[in-house]
Amino acid sequence: MHDESSLLENDPKGAESQELYGASADLQEKVLKALSENQTNVLFTLLEEEHAADIADLIRVLKSEDRHLFLETVRHQLPAEVISELDESVRDEVFEILGTSGLAVAVKDLNTDDALDLIEDLDSEQQKEILRAVPAGERAILEEGLGYPEDSAGRLMQQEVVCVPPFWTVGEAISFIRDTGDVSDSLYTIYVVDPRHHPVGEISLSTLFKHPLDTQLSDIMSTDIRLIPVMEDQEKVGHLFRHYALVSAPVIDASGRIVGMITFDDVMSVIEEEAEEDLMLMAKVSESDFYEPVLTTAHWRARWLIVILMTTLLASLVISYFEASIQQITALAFLLPVASAIGGSSGMQVVTVVVRALATNSLREKDTWRAVGKEVLVSLIIGSFFALFAGSLVSWWLHDTGLGLILALGLFFNIIWAAFAGTLIPILIHRLNLDPAISAGPILATTTDIFGFAIFLGLATLFLL
Repeated sequence: MHDESSLLENDPKGAESQELYGASADLQEKVLKALSENQTNVLFTLLEEEHAADIADLIRVLKSEDRHLFLETVRHQLPAEVISELDESVRDEVFEILGTSGLAVAVKDLNTDDALDLIEDLDSEQQKEILRAVPAGERAILEEGLGYPEDSAGRLMQQEVVCVPPFWTVGEAISFIRDTGDVSDSLYTIYVVDPRHHPVGEISLSTLFKHPLDTQLSDIMSTDIRLIPVMEDQEKVGHLFRHYALVSAPVIDASGRIVGMITFDDVMSVIEEEAEEDLMLMAKVSESDFYEPVLTTAHWRARWLIVILMTTLLASLVISYFEASIQQITALAFLLPVASAIGGSSGMQVVTVVVRALATNSLREKDTWRAVGKEVLVSLIIGSFFALFAGSLVSWWLHDTGLGLILALGLFFNIIWAAFAGTLIPILIHRLNLDPAISAGPILATTTDIFGFAIFLGLATLFLL
């Protein structure tokens, strides 16, 4: 039998061999060894020593059978913070093992924002069961949070917020924070409110502790506060935090009363989710795609491939219209990919830049035509270069100056169109309150293919036959 303490020794290779973050190979080895030898005390010790995020990462990387055994072993000792850190790909499996009673215990120990994040994706029956298991006061807070729209500031905020009157002193505020039982673990700022509970100022903890205890709060508070409406979209909240480099901000209801606060760690999650969603949508896959069953993954991917097939057939229809021209000048057939590919690739560069600018709120309505003008000017330079280069190359290769000139013109006009459409299409889709990351790429690819084929074959038919 191995000595349990040997499993908990530090890595003899030193700090250089340690991972910067996440579940290290050493941690995985210790856990698997403890599981195989039924050393539960070792597992409980590891839970106490390791960061919650690393334990959550460990649960994700374990094989399914090892994950199940680990969770069954530590289910009653698993910290609530670990559950809140779980990757969405394994949450359902973990929730099933822990059961409603286990989740209810975790919910009671979490801040409201983390608790809401845990239960919001459960079905209504599971939510009711968990809410029945938590104390009445916490239940009312969670029910209120669930009543806000899913992507709103109300869902993102935590309701554990410290509010103090302006006539208090620093000493009174510190005593209040110390004596308050439900202070958030991520408390960076306290808010000064008037008798109507409207925020009139804010004081960071660092500022609070720098001043003498008899200093009045109204003398040290900052009145430059950014108020967030409780129904505001969480993506706009992310832009607000990024623009002003905020650490936290108060959330107010329709009457202006403070109802909670949002902290930068919550906003970081939102920004990451939005960026990841846009990336996945551009590739027409989802975050859970990697973990879904084979048939489910095949079904979701096939739907988008069918759309691409239909748009490709549309481009083929354009080509078929010039069948007679291609039969007479066979070189047109193998030059067709050149006529469309450069324009499509150039346009996708523009779409990527514009979608990112829209996602980060860098491109606003007043900037639309300035953005279009810039991209068209850029495309004039790029189009001229590639038209000259490709046209000269084809003229030399096929000993046909006319065909080289036609290809050069086709490329030039297609690149100009790609820049114009690549800028306007995402903006128009965004104005329709749709996600340009989903539709802009396929629409642009279809238009550049059709336009590229039509202009190249049309010019060839007009001037060479």
